[in-house]
Amino acid sequence: MAIGIVGVGHLAAAMIAGLVRSGGDSRILLSPRGKARELAGLYGLDVCADNRELVERADIVILAVRPADAPAALEGLPWRAGQVVISVCAGVALSQFPKIAARIVRAMPLTATEINASPTVFYPDIPEARGLISHLGPAIALGSEDEFEVATVNAAIYGWAQDIVRQSVIWGRDHGADEGMMRQLVARTFVAAGRMIAESPEPMERILKDLVTPGGITELGLSVLDQHGQPAAWQAACDAVLARLTTAAKT
Repeated sequence: MAIGIVGVGHLAAAMIAGLVRSGGDSRILLSPRGKARELAGLYGLDVCADNRELVERADIVILAVRPADAPAALEGLPWRAGQVVISVCAGVALSQFPKIAARIVRAMPLTATEINASPTVFYPDIPEARGLISHLGPAIALGSEDEFEVATVNAAIYGWAQDIVRQSVIWGRDHGADEGMMRQLVARTFVAAGRMIAESPEPMERILKDLVTPGGITELGLSVLDQHGQPAAWQAACDAVLARLTTAAKT
């Protein structure tokens, strides 16, 4: 199977690293712009002369261009039945793409694809797309495009979570702890918290309640956060991102 990538930027580079890391015998073809030459040299990949050649050779095409350029990037190319396009362009609805012979799937991977650890939502659930996405981490099929838009906010939450880790590490360093140790401790604490939520059958409220001992440090910290606008500020940020995505999808 041949996988073509149109738009070789930061996210595409992470996906390529994950695909290479996952093994398999798929050939990866790159469009001739962005980081294509650099990545081709690093991984021994083919760089196509243009997007026409890439589409002629690929079975699955990952579209990773700027959202504003996404619909036009599919026009005038020799698409054929049986091909699949996986668009990772945030806020670009299926209805905004031109009618082509290939089937189009929307997906929202995180840069953790680089280490095969990205929980990636996608819609609709096409087997070929699921197969490729599963090489990059947990593949999560959704039931509607509206649900996909809501779930896409998670791509922003991913960055916010990294910033909370960063701030916590800096706080620990500034109070005398070793920065390298704090980086591992805080990062792995977030992993542990996520796994506990993902893998425990208990309701999330019960899991948290068990942690919040009356008069304890968790209760104290949550109280201070609440006084400073959490969780209202966090939910407002989520609302703002969703509004941006849904507005883009309607234009």
